[in-house]
Amino acid sequence: MDFSPEGISSAFAQMSGWEILAVVFGIAYVLLAAKESLWTWLFAFLSTIIYTVLFWEGALVSSSLLNFYYMGMAVYGFILWRSGGKKGEELEITGWSVKKNTAMIISGLVIAIILGYLSDTYTDAKFAYLDTFVMVFSVLATWMLANKILENWLYWMVVDSAAIVLYWQSGYLATIVLFALYVMLAFYGYSSWRKVKNAE
Repeated sequence: MDFSPEGISSAFAQMSGWEILAVVFGIAYVLLAAKESLWTWLFAFLSTIIYTVLFWEGALVSSSLLNFYYMGMAVYGFILWRSGGKKGEELEITGWSVKKNTAMIISGLVIAIILGYLSDTYTDAKFAYLDTFVMVFSVLATWMLANKILENWLYWMVVDSAAIVLYWQSGYLATIVLFALYVMLAFYGYSSWRKVKNAE
């Protein structure tokens, strides 16, 4: 793959109008989430509709199914953030203990390995184990984001880094650049939410 400035420019030039739109919506989604804006879920929904189709056409089965899940989570996140917590109040940022995070990570790894084996054995999916790892932990991180769990941003740092490797192997050069930006935005999101949580 050509990682020269010319190669990167060429990759972006080859992006379809729909893919460019999905990228713009995706960036808006992360920035608005960091600001706890309800509008984040609209941009999440629009971006994932496009990516569901793009990844399906690119034979990344798990990534396509993952984006279909994102559409449902965009609706769930919108309702949850709009209606607030159990008492109808504004949903507050909370954190998980090290013990709970460890349990979630171990559970996620076990599920990813099992799904990776099934996908590798019974489908024509490319890079099955890495693809399912990204899928499983993206599912978890998205649910955490919708519920305003602070550590969701730390999970996203790892997931987006793994996605960079996946899309490098798959030849999605422009998407690599996008996910590198997502990693940086995850640092921004974590810093923003941590400040809000510490101020409470």
